[in-house]
Amino acid sequence: MKSSQLVAIIKRLEAMQQTDPDEEQTRHFEKEGVGVVGVVKYDANNQTYELEEVNNHQKFNFDDIDLIAMEIYDLLND
Repeated sequence: MKSSQLVAIIKRLEAMQQTDPDEEQTRHFEKEGVGVVGVVKYDANNQTYELEEVNNHQKFNFDDIDLIAMEIYDLLND
């Protein structure tokens, strides 16, 4: 059985929450090691995530870790 991609995504997002709040947290998500499909920033003061889709430079804000994880999953599996 293949490992869950959603669990791996959520663990990376949770790690962003557990670091120094004064330090900007950024994660890059790649599809099969080729190219970045999304960049996520975490704002500890507001407890929100910002997802930038690299292909069209659209930005989306999330305050729910499950919703951003599903959006990243969708980007990785398009």
